[in-house]
Amino acid sequence: MANHLDLGRLGEQLAKTYLEGLGYEIIDENWTHGKAEVDLIAYHDKTIIFVEVKTRTGTGFGQPEDFVDARKQKLLADAANEYIYLMEHNGDARFDIVSVLFDQQNKHTLKHIPDAFWPAPDI
Repeated sequence: MANHLDLGRLGEQLAKTYLEGLGYEIIDENWTHGKAEVDLIAYHDKTIIFVEVKTRTGTGFGQPEDFVDARKQKLLADAANEYIYLMEHNGDARFDIVSVLFDQQNKHTLKHIPDAFWPAPDI
């Protein structure tokens, strides 16, 4: 299996391909603000979607999506607020998680969790 960074990049590519297959337009990748990095920013049905991709090779410590904790949600919310401000977006926004889990045979399962959390009352 690839190293940690390569695994993350592979997960992000799989998530991007999956979302594009659903008709999402990927408008930004690995966008940073302060200490936060938003893996994918998509646009679909007049909604900006901030996507956190979590990729793992096992569930010994939990499902990949379990690693989007309150601290990470706050960082993503702050970054999303800045992105919305910069883009002058007046429509809806939401946070999705795409979880990618590889097994020992290097096969993956992908789980898309739309509207996964809403930590940001300012959005």
